[in-house]
Amino acid sequence: MKNLLLLLLCPLTMFSQLNIESIDAFFNKKQYNKAEIILKNHLKQDRENQEALEFLGDAYAYQEQWENAKTIYEKLVRLNSTNANYHYKYGGSLGMIALQNKFKAIAYVGDIKEAFLTAAKLDENHINTRWALVELYMQLPAIFGGSSSKALAYANELEALSKVDGYLAKGYVYEYDDKPELAETFYKKAITEGGSLVCFEKLTTFYEKSNKPEKAIKNLEKAHQKHPRNALHYQIGKVSAQYNIALQKGEHCLKVYLKNYSAEDGVPKAWANYRLAQIHYHKQNKEQALKYIELAIAELPKIDVFKIHKQNILKL
Repeated sequence: MKNLLLLLLCPLTMFSQLNIESIDAFFNKKQYNKAEIILKNHLKQDRENQEALEFLGDAYAYQEQWENAKTIYEKLVRLNSTNANYHYKYGGSLGMIALQNKFKAIAYVGDIKEAFLTAAKLDENHINTRWALVELYMQLPAIFGGSSSKALAYANELEALSKVDGYLAKGYVYEYDDKPELAETFYKKAITEGGSLVCFEKLTTFYEKSNKPEKAIKNLEKAHQKHPRNALHYQIGKVSAQYNIALQKGEHCLKVYLKNYSAEDGVPKAWANYRLAQIHYHKQNKEQALKYIELAIAELPKIDVFKIHKQNILKL
C-alpha cells in the first residue's frame, strides 16, 4: 500500500517541478509563446514560484507584451523586495510602456527611477541597472530630473565595474550632450580596451550620425580585420551607397557579402541588392541599377523603399 501511494504521488511531484531545460530550449528557439503556455500551467499549481514567474515575465518581455511583463515583475518585487534583478526588470518594463505612451510616461517617471535606484543600491555590481540609469538621466527632461552629471556619475560606477562599459557609457553621454570630440575619444577607448564588435558598432554609428562616412568605413575595415564577419561587408557597402562615397569599394563588399551570404549574416540579400542599385544609381548606370533593384523587389516585394527607388532609377 505504501509503495502504491508513492507511485500515485510521483506524477504530481514531477508536475510541480519546473523543467528549466525545456523552458531554456524554447527561449533559445525564440518560441516564447510556447514557453508562456508551459509556465502558465505550472503557475496554476505553484502560484508564487519566483523562477517560473521571472521566466514568464521574460517571455512577455521578449514578445513586447510590456503590460503583462510589468504585472509579473511587480509581483516578483512584492515577493522578494531584496532581489535587484526584479527591481531592474520592473523598471525596464515601465520604461518600455512609457516609450509607447507619453501620458503614462509622465506618471511612471518616479516609479522607473525608484526601481532602478533600488536595484543599484541592492547590487553594487549590477551593470545593466547602471546602464539603465545612464540612459534614463540623459533622456529625461531636466524638469523630471534629467541630468548629464548624474548620468556621468553612473558611467563612472560602470567604469569601476567594467572599463569597456564605462567608456561606452561615457561615449553615449557625451554624444547625447553634443560633445562629439569627447564621445569619439571614449568610443575609441572602448575599442582599445575591449575590441568587441559592439564597440566598433558604437563608433561606426556615431560616425554615421555625425555625417562622417569616410571614418565610418575605415572603422568598419578595422573591425573586419579583427572580426572577419561577412556582415561587415554589408555595412561597408551600406555606408558607401548611402553617402555616395568609395563606390568601387562599396560595390566589391556587397558582392562579397552576397557570394558568402548565410542566414547568420542577418541582413537579407534583398537589402544588399538594394544597396548595389543605389551605387549604380550614383554612377548613373541605369541598366545595372534596374537589375539590382528588381532582384531586391523580387525577394521582398512589400518593401516600399525598394519601389520608390525603382521609380527614381527609371527617371535616369
